[in-house]
Amino acid sequence: MEMLELIIQWLAAPLAFVVWFLFIKSSKNEKDIAVLQAHYESNRMAYDREMKEMKETMKAIFNKLDSIEQALRDK
Repeated sequence: MEMLELIIQWLAAPLAFVVWFLFIKSSKNEKDIAVLQAHYESNRMAYDREMKEMKETMKAIFNKLDSIEQALRDK
């Protein structure tokens, strides 16, 4: 009986603490990962939107330049 108490005191209790600590740490890491994924997705969507606007602006600029070139050729 004394041996069982020693095993519980010096092996099982510290092992249970380590398992509990790792569980808490992994839960925090999962939350941090979820936040980072949401932040990444938000940034990606903003970047995609900005790139689409840039493409549309470039198309408008080139269309304007084409119309100016055409007007100069017609003269």
